Amino acid sequence: MPTSHTVEHPAELMSFLFACHPDVKRTKVRQWLKHGSVQVNGQAVTRSKHPLQTGDVVSIRAKKDVQAEGLLPPGMHVLFEDESLIVIEKPERLLSVASATEKDETAYAFLTDYVRAGNHRSRRRVWIVHRLDRESSGLMVFAKTQAIKRVLQAHWSKTAKRYLAVVEGAPPADQGVLESHLDESNSFKVRSSPRSERTRHAVTRYRVRKRRATRTLLELTLETGRRNQIRVHLADARCPIVGDRKYSARTNPARRLGLHASSLQFKHPSSGELLRFDSPLPPELARLL
Repeated sequence: MPTSHTVEHPAELMSFLFACHPDVKRTKVRQWLKHGSVQVNGQAVTRSKHPLQTGDVVSIRAKKDVQAEGLLPPGMHVLFEDESLIVIEKPERLLSVASATEKDETAYAFLTDYVRAGNHRSRRRVWIVHRLDRESSGLMVFAKTQAIKRVLQAHWSKTAKRYLAVVEGAPPADQGVLESHLDESNSFKVRSSPRSERTRHAVTRYRVRKRRATRTLLELTLETGRRNQIRVHLADARCPIVGDRKYSARTNPARRLGLHASSLQFKHPSSGELLRFDSPLPPELARLL
């Protein structure tokens, strides 16, 4: 039985499932919905009347996969998984990997438990490919083998990475380039500094997506991947990210950092297929606009 179907005409979810699986008992299809086995565009849906639009992808997951996802913390979702890699949405306030003070409450630890399906004797594991600030939310990629990790990291500079940021005020123009040399020697705070042996060149491109009286939504594209790069550059431009007290923000209306990793595009390390993943701005940030 196929596990994924692309919607060709608008329809309600239950009717679409019945039409795609005429040989499956209707009580079984209803159980798929009830137990969270049905996903629309990577998100679990349980409403039978959920409206489908042309181009939506409806997937049916195995029961064991649904149970494994129950091991993940609130806000952490698996958007894609195969034998090579996993793409997730990380919630804010969750570390990517362990720190000196936190070993267990990390995306890496939760995802390791997920691939092991809760069996601590299992030798399955994941490999970290890149990191996302604890305060930020959004897309992350993990490898399932060390060889895949090496391939992804070797080509990571070619990965198209986009972020959405809600900032205080606005930048000087509707689009532009923010550029400086960053000094990352201080473990607590990165700063723009005159070029030296201690600094690294950093380039961030931005585009205004929406303006409001006191806030602006920006789309940001990284040409370099330095620590806290976006946060420093926006603070330098006098439009710091809301909630970013570390980098001069005066307000914290969503009680979190207003930065979200919204898009990733890269070639699959095994098949060469071009993959693209998108994650919408979280509701608590969208409400600010």
